[in-house]
Amino acid sequence: MPFVLAGSLRDDGPLPEVITDMNEAQDAYAAHLHDAGVVLCLSSMLHSIATGNMLPAWVKIVCVDINPAVPTKVSDRGTGQAVGVVTDVGLFLDLLAKKLSTQ
Repeated sequence: MPFVLAGSLRDDGPLPEVITDMNEAQDAYAAHLHDAGVVLCLSSMLHSIATGNMLPAWVKIVCVDINPAVPTKVSDRGTGQAVGVVTDVGLFLDLLAKKLSTQ
C-alpha cells in the first residue's frame, strides 16, 4: 500500500521514510493522490487536512483518529466528502486487516 510521510517543523528525528522538504512532500502527495479512489488518513490532523484539500470532491476520504475533533476539522476545512471514524488507529488497522484477509 503506497504511503507518504511528510515531516514538520516539530519533528526531531523523523523516521527514515519521512520527507522533510515540504516542496518534495507536496509533490509526493500529489503523485500518490493522482489516481486515488479512496484515501485513508490516519491519526494526523494537519496531514489529513492538507491531503483533503488536495483531493477532488469525488475521491472518498476516511479520516481515522481517536480525537473526535479531527474528522470534524477535516470536513470543516473543505473536505465535505470525508467520513470520520473515531477510534484508536491501531485497533482500526487490525480490524481492517482481518476483514480484508477474509475476503
